[in-house]
Amino acid sequence: MSLRICILETDILRPELVDQYQGYGQMFQRLFSQQPIAAEFTVYNVMQGEYPSDDLTFDAYLITGSKADSFGTDPWIQTLKQYLLTRYERGDKLLGVCFGHQLLALLLGGKSERASQGWGVGTHNYKLAAKAPWMSPVREELTLLISHQDQVTALPENATVIASSDFCPFAAYHINDQVLCFQGHPEFIHDYSRALLDLRQEALGSQIYSKGVASLEQEHHGTTVAEWMMRFVAHKPEAA
Repeated sequence: MSLRICILETDILRPELVDQYQGYGQMFQRLFSQQPIAAEFTVYNVMQGEYPSDDLTFDAYLITGSKADSFGTDPWIQTLKQYLLTRYERGDKLLGVCFGHQLLALLLGGKSERASQGWGVGTHNYKLAAKAPWMSPVREELTLLISHQDQVTALPENATVIASSDFCPFAAYHINDQVLCFQGHPEFIHDYSRALLDLRQEALGSQIYSKGVASLEQEHHGTTVAEWMMRFVAHKPEAA
């Protein structure tokens, strides 16, 4: 039986990227279709006020990346925070990527803010700091495509760090068997990362832009993270 995943889409792509990439919800669906655990997905754009009806049930809720700040005061962000807090209190499984990773940390007692390290772009390498039964296939290190100027700077007190680097100490975390979050973008592909770099070239400056472009020669583990996410959702903890 397929897992049922609700994708809460928190952005609308720039007009010049829509034809090729549609949106983050579709990018996640393409990614998850490449891993072995069957799943069905429904996308709701919460920026536009779309949410599942109360009679629908899902195995997990995934919050995507966004140009918005997780600590922003936009009404749609406040609505989303209340919705996610309700889901968390009901015991639902929550998955977060980039903006979603930061928003869940903030919501559950941690902190996210503009990072003193500046923009993170291109391909980034992390050391894995924890192991869990759903982290299969096993990797010694993790590489993901990134695009962010905000970071989680303090984790919720019951969170466990999964991946870290000097640049991004809290790059991935989980909270027991309920919350799993990544700063990097498993759904990105190199062409999309390059398109974002080109669009932001002026804002990034020549040094960060050039380093980001050069880093795209490296492969990334997006499909591994996708499999971890689905195994996390499917995982049933053993009774104590």
